[in-house]
Amino acid sequence: MAYPDRLNEAWAAHLAPRAPDAPTVVSTFAGCGGSSLGYSMAGFQERLAVEWSDKQAASFSANFPHVPLFLGDIAELSDDEALRRAKVVPGQLDVFDGSPPCQGFSTAGARRFDDGRNQLFLEFLRLLRAFAPKAFVMENVRGMVVGKMRLIFAEIIEQLRDAGYTVSARILVAGHYGVPQMRPRMIIVGIRNDLAANGIQPSHPKPFAIAPTVREAWHGLTNTPEECAVARFGENRIVHRLLFRMAPGESGDKYHPNKQLYGLHRLDPDKPSPTLLRNGGAGGACEACHPSEHRRITIAEAKRLASFPDPFVLRGSFEERWAAIGNCVPPLFMRAIALHVCSLFELVEEDHAANS
Repeated sequence: MAYPDRLNEAWAAHLAPRAPDAPTVVSTFAGCGGSSLGYSMAGFQERLAVEWSDKQAASFSANFPHVPLFLGDIAELSDDEALRRAKVVPGQLDVFDGSPPCQGFSTAGARRFDDGRNQLFLEFLRLLRAFAPKAFVMENVRGMVVGKMRLIFAEIIEQLRDAGYTVSARILVAGHYGVPQMRPRMIIVGIRNDLAANGIQPSHPKPFAIAPTVREAWHGLTNTPEECAVARFGENRIVHRLLFRMAPGESGDKYHPNKQLYGLHRLDPDKPSPTLLRNGGAGGACEACHPSEHRRITIAEAKRLASFPDPFVLRGSFEERWAAIGNCVPPLFMRAIALHVCSLFELVEEDHAANS
């Protein structure tokens, strides 16, 4: 099945009615809803989402109008209020999900121990204890295990275990799960200890796909003139000279010493995209450029590379929509993880039924 058709099929699964016994999820640091879309594509019913940015929340609400949304600082959401809004009691929720802001861990940043964004993990941990779900999934960048940040990573794993969970962590690449983007993410899966004792052990989905190419991802996509106009660079002559020299797959750094100002990357149409970053870049570059045209890629093109179906709505300016895409977990990637976590419970139930 062609990549655009797979996106359409996944979008139809998102729109389908939920089964009465659908697995449940609460999503923290929800952003525009990348992870939420992945869970919904996998058949989950989302009971609550938490997001502090009103700009990202506008996109979330446009796509998930029936999901209760707490808009504000997660530190201001009490345990009791979270349970009340989600309409669950402790231990009842199936999956608790979250991507605590990762810039403090990212290899694109300074990876400081005292970065305040790293402390938001403690709020994730607090609500994890409050919900006591059967499982949790926590996503972050691979920078968590690079250099001195490995000490913080070890502390995070220890605290998750202290919260009552058997934990497994692994770096997965989105492209290996059907996304046309070679985006690595640290995926931490936890199973509540009482369930782990009964044979449900945390694990990760095995790679099952070859990443689609940029050309395959954009098949049949039509950009509006307005989208292309917004994506064009201004009057910076150096940028334009670099674009004329760069071949597909090349970085502007090859032709200009000032890498911070002119870190362009022209996508190769016959390869998957590198990581799309929140500032509009790819693979460490500042701007992801079209393979042949002298412009940035459009939001519609970026959505395809991040596995967002075309009907998914993003609100805000060009920069705000770019930030939403760059911050999110690709939905098809999250769908694969969500389905795998469900299978862990189903396999044990089948095994118990066979032995009874």
